[in-house]
Amino acid sequence: MKKVILFLLMALLFTSCEEKVRSTAPIQQALASPNTAVKNVFDSLSKYEVQIKFTRINRKNDSIFFKDYTFQDKPENYFYPASTVKLPISLLALEKLNRIDDFDMNTVFYIENDSIETTVAKEITKIFAVSDNEAYNRLFEFLGQNEINIKLHKKGIENVRIAHRLSILDADNVTTNPLVIYLNDSTLRLSEKIINKSITPLEIENTKKGKGFYDEDDVLINEAFDFNLKNYYAVDAQHEVLKRIIFPEKFKKEEQFNLNETQREFVLNAMSSLPKKAGYTSDEYYDSYVKFFLFGDSKEDIPKHIKIYNKVGYAYGTLTDCAYIKDTKNNIEFLLTATILVNKNGIFNDNTYEYDSIGIPFLAALGRELYHQELEVIK
Repeated sequence: MKKVILFLLMALLFTSCEEKVRSTAPIQQALASPNTAVKNVFDSLSKYEVQIKFTRINRKNDSIFFKDYTFQDKPENYFYPASTVKLPISLLALEKLNRIDDFDMNTVFYIENDSIETTVAKEITKIFAVSDNEAYNRLFEFLGQNEINIKLHKKGIENVRIAHRLSILDADNVTTNPLVIYLNDSTLRLSEKIINKSITPLEIENTKKGKGFYDEDDVLINEAFDFNLKNYYAVDAQHEVLKRIIFPEKFKKEEQFNLNETQREFVLNAMSSLPKKAGYTSDEYYDSYVKFFLFGDSKEDIPKHIKIYNKVGYAYGTLTDCAYIKDTKNNIEFLLTATILVNKNGIFNDNTYEYDSIGIPFLAALGRELYHQELEVIK
């Protein structure tokens, strides 16, 4: 009997060790690349705060199977999510429309004290085409902090706390501005203000970063920059939101975003569309303007057989991309979320970050390394 128990324990230990190796192998292989863009980061990994999650997707008959791999993916280790928060806010805004009889994604509205007349559809298009901050802020006013966080947590998405608007004064005001909604050409309706709970400091690691920052008066403060009242959206949470919009059938009804098929197709089209398809035609808005993986370090056109459904974020020296990548020519598909901090001088708000020299080249090369691994898998 003792021999049987010992055998079972050894088998369990071996299986656990084998699973642990498998759980990091593709990412470790990618990070071992001699590519300079990858090697420069990997050789000084601790200062870049890299976190990665990669999901291999296998299809068998009508079933879809996920295999997740992670690298330094720790929800308790804070990074600033920047514009990646715009994806869940877009989905929740559409979901909320389905609970209002006289308001859909093409209904014209404006925010009180704002001169821009728009629609939810237009704002979501701008969010994904060029990561427009004002578009996010308008949807934020529509939802409010309380609803955003409660709805995400009820869907089983933990390690997220949306606290504020982006790039405006009084960004964390707990009272939202009402919407003025056009019911028809001559009739308007004013929505009510939403008064939200006060945001409490995060109780996780690494919310204080660097050695200094510039305050709102452009004065250098020689102490760590405190992020504990900022938005929080961990890598695993980003991955879970992406899975729910790309593969809703893999989740229980209460875990899904409550969108009709027209809304879901609209979001998927917005996520994958290139800036030029949304009407942004200047040289500034090249194909990879907001698509870091695979192509972020190039201004060349993205091949038509490769679709990237994603949301990037970049601010305070942190670059993040959360993407579903699909190559219809080679029958490849995978999910990838990664973040990196590039702030060599340790000063925040000085606009001196190594986005173009280190951050984007790393994310682009990481995406290519994993893509090429998938090519080898299908051979």
